[in-house]
Amino acid sequence: METDAIYPLDSEKVYYSMDELTLETDEGPQTLKMGAWITVDPVRIHKMIVREKSLKVDPFEVMNPLVSKLRRADPDYYKKFMGLQLNIDYPGYSAGIKAKIPFENDPVGFYKWWRRGKHEDKVYLSYGYMILLFQKVAMMDPKIILKKDLELLRH
Repeated sequence: METDAIYPLDSEKVYYSMDELTLETDEGPQTLKMGAWITVDPVRIHKMIVREKSLKVDPFEVMNPLVSKLRRADPDYYKKFMGLQLNIDYPGYSAGIKAKIPFENDPVGFYKWWRRGKHEDKVYLSYGYMILLFQKVAMMDPKIILKKDLELLRH
């Protein structure tokens, strides 16, 4: 009689793509190699690594392919996770550039592109980063900031 081996999460272990891991699923416990988990449930695996910090993985063998899978599996989650590290097509640059660069070096231009240019869907800014951007723009070029963004600063 064949029995399925159970491989509970070991928070001290660094997992590689061939390592097996048993996780609870809707169908009960399921054991897969880490390389398969990042294909089957990339968002869950990413949350275990980044948010819960319960899973340690090899950066090259597991994390890089995982981030690549996230982009396709759940673009919204990927954008939120990447934030200002996301590569964007920004005017004046020939290739994709990290959103952080124009955000820091040209806040007014970034604001015009992001808010007025209707590119909010391209880069996710946390509440803190939005406030920071609005403060800089309000100081540097108060005429271009939208009323709704000024209101946010007054609260």
